Amino acid sequence: MISELDGVSPANPSSPSRVPLMQMKGISKNFAQVVANKNIDFTLFSGEVHALLGENGAGKTTLMNILYGLYRADSGKILVRGEPVNIRSPKDAIALKIAMVHQHFELVQTLTVAENVGLGLKAKREPFLNLDDVVKRINELAKAYGLPVNPDAKIEQLSVGERQRVEIIKALYREPELLILDEPTSVLIPQEIEGLFQFIRKMAKEGRAVVVITHKLLEVMDVSDRVTVLRHGEVVARLETKKTNPDELAVKMVGRTILHKEDGVETEPLEKMAIEIRKVSARNDKGALALDDASFQLGEGEILGIAGVAGNGQTELAEVLTGMRKVSRGRVIIQGLDLTNHSPREMIEHGVGHIPEDRIGAGLVLDMSIAENLILEVRTNTRFERRFLLDNEQINQNAKSLINEFSIACGGGDALARTLSGGNMQKLILAKILSRHPRVLIAEQPTSGLDVGSTEFIHEKLKEQRTNGVGILLISSDLNEVMSLSNRIACISEGKIMGIVPASSAKLEEIGLMMGGIEKK
Repeated sequence: MISELDGVSPANPSSPSRVPLMQMKGISKNFAQVVANKNIDFTLFSGEVHALLGENGAGKTTLMNILYGLYRADSGKILVRGEPVNIRSPKDAIALKIAMVHQHFELVQTLTVAENVGLGLKAKREPFLNLDDVVKRINELAKAYGLPVNPDAKIEQLSVGERQRVEIIKALYREPELLILDEPTSVLIPQEIEGLFQFIRKMAKEGRAVVVITHKLLEVMDVSDRVTVLRHGEVVARLETKKTNPDELAVKMVGRTILHKEDGVETEPLEKMAIEIRKVSARNDKGALALDDASFQLGEGEILGIAGVAGNGQTELAEVLTGMRKVSRGRVIIQGLDLTNHSPREMIEHGVGHIPEDRIGAGLVLDMSIAENLILEVRTNTRFERRFLLDNEQINQNAKSLINEFSIACGGGDALARTLSGGNMQKLILAKILSRHPRVLIAEQPTSGLDVGSTEFIHEKLKEQRTNGVGILLISSDLNEVMSLSNRIACISEGKIMGIVPASSAKLEEIGLMMGGIEKK
């Protein structure tokens, strides 16, 4: 049996022998027939960074949503500083000095940073809030914690990394003693991740407690003092981080050994072209040049990885290839056909599949069922229609088959897409796209925010598609992923292709230089 306080001892300075800051005891939570949490004990001490590790759907976020008051537990109790508490809403949690930064940011796009931070705050002259005071405090927090942000900027003008800083500052404004960060690095580039870790360590040094919900093993080793591992809604391990290693954590997380990544794939001579980009230029939503005279070829049965720092034209490239953005110059050739500036529907009909970066905003309709999502991109006059009406029997049978084939953990085809975990949402998108048998696949950040088990599943599906002759353009901010899956790697900087190299012989230093704007000699 796993002791509730494994890894906690007077010799462990990160979690000394004293009254815990917070304890969750016997927490259980079910959603219909799905067991999210089962009799979980979780203890947290002041001054520690505690990683909550597990696959997507393991129950990590549900457990912390209960602590933050977004969900009510079916059974169990919560103690803060040794006293039982009743957390019925986030307002109760905030009053207890508990704050949470969610994986999907909860910001009003059209409001400024200061206005978002000030939402819900009490004011001396209610209902009027003095934004000057808010701006002053934001600047103080930004300086103290190394979180630079412009209080007057609108959220819609900020990068993803800047938006996360706003969420953290919004939490810090309420002076929490316990901060929960849900998958905090899933949308960050390497430089931003290191800055985040410095912030987390500073919080712990100040005597506050930080819970990092994650599935990334190396990050657990880098930033945490202790780790609790969940699998299928139950605690399977409690460990002191310095006494474990990534391999042990991986086995405990998924219940089996994870396959090691391969090191690049030997490049075969290109015969048939899946995609040809010829001197393509395109502008972003602000009118600035996002793609600048970009050219490359992608062969059938090849994975071409696109390596680059986020915001260097990758999004616009995917949109051009899927018909969602017009080019101002150049040609887009798909399977030998000139499809420059064709519509998304025409691209789909010519065999282009797209795994979007934003799985929630662009990949799925959350309030539709799993079965309905699976037929969204299917042409009319198919087996899913009968006399111009939807054939629900065929639709449900299709869902049942694909749920099984893609190992989607859900309550059945009738369940809403929004009830799925991130990993299962991505599997649903993959099932929707691959069931159409595309000949070209644009994969944007296909494993972003996913655990090692889901990542391995996605990688195997991509390699399977390559074996079947599909040309795959892999756009990923995970350089290890690009280097291990690709046949060739194209480096992009400020919308320009700086060079293309075989993945099997690519050197990290060379890739880094091209990502930084140094053209390959």
